[in-house]
Amino acid sequence: MSARHRLAAEGRFVVPGFVDAHVHLDKAYLLHRAPSREGTLAEAIRVTAEVKRTFTVEDVRARARRLLDRAVALGTTAMRGHVEVDPIVGLQGVEAVLPLRAEYADRLDLQLCAFAQEGILQAPGTEALLREALRAGADLVGGCPYNDIDGAAHIDRVFALAREFDCDVDFHADFADEPVHRHVEAIVDRTERHGWQGRVAIGHLTELAACDEAEQARIARRLHAAGIAVITLPATDLYLMGRRDTRNVRRGLTPVRRLREAGVTVAAATNNVLNAFTPAGNADPLLLTYLLILVAHMGTEGDMAAALDMVTTAPAWILGGGEHGLAVGCRADLVVLDATTLAEAVGGVPARAFVIKAGRITARLEG
Repeated sequence: MSARHRLAAEGRFVVPGFVDAHVHLDKAYLLHRAPSREGTLAEAIRVTAEVKRTFTVEDVRARARRLLDRAVALGTTAMRGHVEVDPIVGLQGVEAVLPLRAEYADRLDLQLCAFAQEGILQAPGTEALLREALRAGADLVGGCPYNDIDGAAHIDRVFALAREFDCDVDFHADFADEPVHRHVEAIVDRTERHGWQGRVAIGHLTELAACDEAEQARIARRLHAAGIAVITLPATDLYLMGRRDTRNVRRGLTPVRRLREAGVTVAAATNNVLNAFTPAGNADPLLLTYLLILVAHMGTEGDMAAALDMVTTAPAWILGGGEHGLAVGCRADLVVLDATTLAEAVGGVPARAFVIKAGRITARLEG
């Protein structure tokens, strides 16, 4: 087959399109309205819940568009966006973001996760709203058991919705410095009980880093056997974890290397951009690989290749896009980086020379 168009990469480094598997579209760019002063997770949840009362459909859509435009320019060709659904904001976030799925379809594949940030049991009405969001077109359901009065019951409600709508599940779980919740065990149990292997992801999982090596290995084996993916969120986790440490401050990341060595699918994702959860960032997946090299000690050539996998093929698998890569037959979602080596590509945060979605150039380096 002859190509309709040819593009000269001129020796530059070519990678698969970036896949950002965990982004909060509705909470982006809120820092000026709900700033981070204490720098704690509790504060971030509290001030964001307060500012959500001022949300409108137009406001959420404008901020989501701003983030999506930036992500596309930086080479993201697929994304899972979390949109909060609760009695505070109702379905405004879903109403704002759902139309963007079609609007950006030629540049980015967008999955929407209806997410219960404020809990389910402690926020009556949330379960019904999640059901409405899924009926309206949300792709999957998301839970946050650490922010509810009964984490196990919260997990059960989320799985019940997943079974009702035959959809995937994405949890924010075990987000603390010490293993105080241990909801990962309940998530694995329910995944196996309901036959949801390969359809569950867990974001954060920072508590696992505080466990001893034997416990980390045991949990990693259980996650692998259950086909549960883990999404590390380096920018947020580095910012919010270790706040009470006065010396040898913890890095606060899930044990990426040990999980990968156990065969667990591990991705890295943006999570938040310029809000109380993460008062920095710009939705650039290569900022995540830069951080992983440093804070997860991924500095060898093999580790750098793994870090690249964590923002391309691994998250594509989580989103259900198995044919993602550089092999013949894969979809032509590609990024041409202004770099010539793996180290420059993964650790140097290079400019994007070209971004290609489904064989069509969607962004290019000016000049």
